[in-house]
Amino acid sequence: MEEVYLLLKYLFLGVFQGFTEPIPISSSGHLVLAQHYLGLTIEGFSFELLVNFASLIAVLLIYRQDLIRLTTNGLKYITTRDEHSRPDFKFIIYLIIATVPAGVIGVLFEDVIGDIFKGGVQLIGITLIITGIALWAIRNLRGHKGDSELTIKDAILIGCAQAIALIPGISRSGATIVAAMSLGMKQETALKFSFLLFIPVSAGGMILSINDLMNDPNLSTLFIPYSLAFIGSLVASYFSLKWFMNIMAKGNLIYFAIYCFIVGGAVFIFN
Repeated sequence: MEEVYLLLKYLFLGVFQGFTEPIPISSSGHLVLAQHYLGLTIEGFSFELLVNFASLIAVLLIYRQDLIRLTTNGLKYITTRDEHSRPDFKFIIYLIIATVPAGVIGVLFEDVIGDIFKGGVQLIGITLIITGIALWAIRNLRGHKGDSELTIKDAILIGCAQAIALIPGISRSGATIVAAMSLGMKQETALKFSFLLFIPVSAGGMILSINDLMNDPNLSTLFIPYSLAFIGSLVASYFSLKWFMNIMAKGNLIYFAIYCFIVGGAVFIFN
């Protein structure tokens, strides 16, 4: 019975993380809340790495056509200087620039961020409310900038927003989309830039932590539970992102703002 409970626990947490990863309500914050209120503990360091990697695969699958086009045209511009390929080349450069702030802060302040995670669920409540306020502020924005109209300034500011999202309870997708739409981007461009930006950050984190993953003493004993969590996160991330893309197309971010207010307020008041 204990083994069944263990499998169900990891499957639930994998699906839970996968569903909350793409939408602007902070997957890391909700994972902390799930563990706190449901009394679920996660053994080992590998769990978060694996479920985040599963979410990364889901993003790669959904944006595979964009990735193929960007890669093809980026290489084409480098080798032939074809002007028709230049916008895609610039888009790649802006993604690289936007990756830098979170990467630098994540490496330099890893211990500080870890200490923030220990701030308890009340901190999650506060940061969820902050996320809600940011989403509420852009609820009626309808930008005009497309993929080819982005600037270095846009990339830097969105990258800084992603760095802020290293704080638990601040949604990564929410922070980057709020920044992008505040800078005048169309919903589709803001969403695409946000999730293509997730790829290098997630992949980089996985690469930097691969040694910790290989040396995790729980990896062999929890292989099956970890595998279930991975599959659950992959499937949940895929369908959650598809759903969120539809929500973005309709401009209904206000519902996520209200959700963050309700959950964040309840967590802050009752803890």
